[in-house]
Amino acid sequence: MAWSASKIFATLIEDALENTAAYNLKTGGDSFKVSLWDNDITPDNTVSTANRAYAAGQWVSAGNEVYDAAEWPVTGQALDSVDLTVAAAVIKWAAANEVSTGTSATLANVYGCMVYDDTVGDSGVCYNYFGGVQSVTDGTFTVVWNSAGIFTLTLT
Repeated sequence: MAWSASKIFATLIEDALENTAAYNLKTGGDSFKVSLWDNDITPDNTVSTANRAYAAGQWVSAGNEVYDAAEWPVTGQALDSVDLTVAAAVIKWAAANEVSTGTSATLANVYGCMVYDDTVGDSGVCYNYFGGVQSVTDGTFTVVWNSAGIFTLTLT
């Protein structure tokens, strides 16, 4: 079991296109959170809608989620400055980098994060692999999003 890539959940797209769920990824839309995870899970972007939710399937917090009760809470931190843009056939979903709430966080064995819609049933949007193990001891933990966004879709 291990992380190996960052991906969008396929059923997020399916649910949106079939109109079985309404997601608002624009500024002022839904509320989103980012939770941190260890290497005891193998993320899968083809799971069912029910199994891509926070606290469901492999995303059950007990034993796998990494958190610091005071500075990176269980259930994750709220994403700030979320926005969706479309330009030249590229859909980009971005947010501000997410930083622990203080300067004394202790987080170990962090391999990736799950971004989920806290407004629509804690539905997973995507998961992002950090490229290997990350940690901080009595410091600040920051998830730095790619300049291309949390995710991009290129329409060709």
